[in-house]
Amino acid sequence: MTAKPLIALAMGDPAGISPELTAKLVTLDYIRARARLVVIGDRRIFDEGARVAGVRPELRTVEQGTDFREAEGEALFVDLGHLDPAEVEPKTASLAGGRFALANYRHALELGCDGRVDAVCFTPFNKQAMRLARADYDDEIAFSAEVAGLKTAASEFNVLGQLWNARVTSHIPLKDVAARLSSERIHRALKLTDFCMRDAGFARPRIAVAGLNPHAGDGGNFGREEIDVIEPAVAAGQREGIAVEGPFPADTVFLRAKGGAFDAVLTMYHDQGQIAMKLMGFDRGVTLLGGFPFPICTPAHGTAYDIAGQGIASTGASRAALLLAAQMAARRVA
Repeated sequence: MTAKPLIALAMGDPAGISPELTAKLVTLDYIRARARLVVIGDRRIFDEGARVAGVRPELRTVEQGTDFREAEGEALFVDLGHLDPAEVEPKTASLAGGRFALANYRHALELGCDGRVDAVCFTPFNKQAMRLARADYDDEIAFSAEVAGLKTAASEFNVLGQLWNARVTSHIPLKDVAARLSSERIHRALKLTDFCMRDAGFARPRIAVAGLNPHAGDGGNFGREEIDVIEPAVAAGQREGIAVEGPFPADTVFLRAKGGAFDAVLTMYHDQGQIAMKLMGFDRGVTLLGGFPFPICTPAHGTAYDIAGQGIASTGASRAALLLAAQMAARRVA
């Protein structure tokens, strides 16, 4: 039996860089030193990814019902046998690709829910392919919550080293953001951010809250959301002992956070934080789904159809995702 956390690594979209990324990750010594990987997918797709990447991963194929904690081998593979490589059209979002990724991810989540693994990671999905496979597919948060039967709050976080970005609203039209903001919702996002960061090892994370409007409303000249909605949520967090300040203008708060003044920025909508984080470290960014009984991590970038099949995909963000999942899982196991 190993003391290292077990991480289920679900293969993502087969038409992009996911197969080659998955194969590369299995060969990284510093990943294997911190966790045992249980790869979920089709062995034929994985082997083709290894060929493209020019690597020879060592991992043992096991049955679905295997007790992974007792199984021999540093890395294991659960072969669902559900996609022939001949059916994959490279660099193209497809129904087959979406079904493949969804099946892998669902299986990995079920392993996490059953306690058979300590964390879940996945290589990049293509949302168009996911929606071809499941018309009501919204995003990974909603799908994960459905599979896990989660009834409490969950959210997506972007992580770049020791700097986190949380958000109040996520995958909704920009025109709907202001109407979806409330003091209660911001306060809930703030508490979840504090909880997840403590879960990741921060003793008392320092959180900055971004305003919604230009110049954080400029004292009400450009909108009153900061005064009427955001400030009360910040005050409520402070009364609860959360180290939070704001609201600050969104165009400068990340400069302060990058300089070390804050550990996280809570933004009001998706691109308000994503643009800043990806500019600072696109090839290192991690997406964490927080609020679940186990860590769920993935690289913050997409399927990179433009470079798929060339064997040049960087493992930087995927490596960081696995390391964060292993760190959080190890803390929970301990």
